[in-house]
Amino acid sequence: MPAVDKLLLEEALQDSPQTRSLLSVFEEDAGTLTVYTNQLLQAMQRVYGAQNEMCLATQQLSRQLLAYEEQNFALGKGDEEVISTLHYFSKVVDELNALHAELAKQLADTMVLPVIQFREKDLTEISTLKDLFGLTSSDHDLAMAKYSRLSKKKENEKVKAELAREVAAARQKQHLSALQYYCALNALQHRKRVAMMEPMLGFARGQISFFKKGAEMFSQSMDSFLSSGADMVQSIQAELEEEAEQMRASQQELLSVDESVYIPDFDGAAPEVNRNLIQKAGYLNLRNRTGLVSTSWERLYFFTQGGNLMCQPRGAVAGGLIQDLDNCSVMAVDCEDRRYCFQITAPNGKSGIILQAESRKEYEEWICTIHNISRQIYLTEDPEAVAIRLNQPALQAVTPITSLSKKQGSSGPSQSPKHAELANEGGVPRAAAAAPDAEQLIAPGTPIQFDIVLPATEFLDQNRGGRRTNPFGESEDNTFPEAEDSLLQQMFVVRFLGSMAVKTDSTTEVIYEAMRQVLAARAIHNIFRMTESHLMVTSQALRLIDPQTQVSRANFELSSITQFAAHQENKRLFGFVTRLPESTGEEALSTYIFESNSEGEKICYAVNLGKEIIEAQKDPQALARLMLSVPLTHDGKYVLLSDHTDDSDGGPGGSRGAESEA
Repeated sequence: MPAVDKLLLEEALQDSPQTRSLLSVFEEDAGTLTVYTNQLLQAMQRVYGAQNEMCLATQQLSRQLLAYEEQNFALGKGDEEVISTLHYFSKVVDELNALHAELAKQLADTMVLPVIQFREKDLTEISTLKDLFGLTSSDHDLAMAKYSRLSKKKENEKVKAELAREVAAARQKQHLSALQYYCALNALQHRKRVAMMEPMLGFARGQISFFKKGAEMFSQSMDSFLSSGADMVQSIQAELEEEAEQMRASQQELLSVDESVYIPDFDGAAPEVNRNLIQKAGYLNLRNRTGLVSTSWERLYFFTQGGNLMCQPRGAVAGGLIQDLDNCSVMAVDCEDRRYCFQITAPNGKSGIILQAESRKEYEEWICTIHNISRQIYLTEDPEAVAIRLNQPALQAVTPITSLSKKQGSSGPSQSPKHAELANEGGVPRAAAAAPDAEQLIAPGTPIQFDIVLPATEFLDQNRGGRRTNPFGESEDNTFPEAEDSLLQQMFVVRFLGSMAVKTDSTTEVIYEAMRQVLAARAIHNIFRMTESHLMVTSQALRLIDPQTQVSRANFELSSITQFAAHQENKRLFGFVTRLPESTGEEALSTYIFESNSEGEKICYAVNLGKEIIEAQKDPQALARLMLSVPLTHDGKYVLLSDHTDDSDGGPGGSRGAESEA
């Protein structure tokens, strides 16, 4: 016999829309079978009624034949032969009546009764289990709704534990009713075959027995056919018993799992979160607006497909698009005193959707998954490996190297000893220096700032003295007059990651430790947004400029920059340390970390060249030699930082060249 479709008992607990969709197919099949069984029973009852009517009719016919003799016909002479013939026919009809009565009894026992039992037992059981499954599902949804409304601010462990037990009990009841319902539906696929074939086998046997006894009209071929039909019924019955035993064993195994699978947020204190997912699926609560100030929450099944967030209601065949996740942002939010809420915002900044997870693990994994998809990791050849590399915590990050170590190793003979010494001061630690302890570099618990402290308008006020501030935030043509006299102008597109106070500037290791702590803090607190700026490197200062308004956000004099370096593994990370005097007479040390669109070593080379120009300006001859050693623009006014060396490591002299030219 061909295999039949069946519901997987292992998916009963998850109760996903796919399982519900397949369940609806089985329920539709059971409904169709119920309608057909009722119609078939009506037809068989009509045959049985006709057979009973045949018995009554033959019995009445026999009596009527015998009653002919009792009739007082006025012209009754010569009726003796007729009467004797009718008596013979009466005996034949009586014998036929006995055969019909026996056939009617066989039809009742072997044709009508099995269909009635199938309808009253199996189909009624399916209907009862369906109602029970619906009730337990409703109870589970109500329990989850009460648990989801659990307050985060006024958290009561007793209430939380009580609601968790209520959810676990409801989920266990739903699981048990689902297993029983699935088993009954799977068994129905076998029983319906038996229920359709067994009545007709009984009908055929009764008819054959009737005709054999009456006239021996049936041949041996029909007997062999009936024998094969009986063998088929027995094989189906044996297959049903084997399948039922397997389902009972599987049901016992699934019900023997730990009760923690029914309890939401079971490991809420320290869940094992996978931050490298690129696809995820599960139930979330979706916040909907029902009025100007009123909202409602709906529990739906969400899943990711490529760069899209999809939603599939129960019973639906397929899911629908909810949000395009490419280049979007995701962040945790406080919403209506509910726990584990997060918001997805479109790339244009418009408010997106607010979702709620049922546990802390689901909450953090959904945020990490959406963030990974927003960076279009899924488009790479090995998305899982890329996600692991990009989400690698700072505590496990590789040890960065100096920004110009490779460059110093590949510098030609034309590089002067003074040039090498300046480069070593700005970006390359000496090989013999041992890596200091992290607490010697940065004090434990030092706060990290994830945005530039000095606003653009405040910076302009400080640098313009008593001059009037432009109320529209637009820069004037002579905002940076010193740039006209600068021998070096180089622009880079950067994003500010963070800044923090440090204890020393004697080694570039302080920059690498700051990189590690800033990246770790952003990963822990799910801070993914970064403001893009233009970093202009001149022979006097580093300027951070707003790309839209061209207003300077921050200014760092090159003389105040004591260390600068780039990360070897993540070549786009760049940082520097500043030493500035305070009003108390002491000096403040701070490190600033950036992410560049190009390689950080290019920025390091530009900063190092700017510091060399500052030193060379003290000696006109040294400045002339320095200008001859580097390429200039066509007008001979500014230093051109492209193709100035033949480094093979992607340094600032690589084939890509500078990002822009002043």
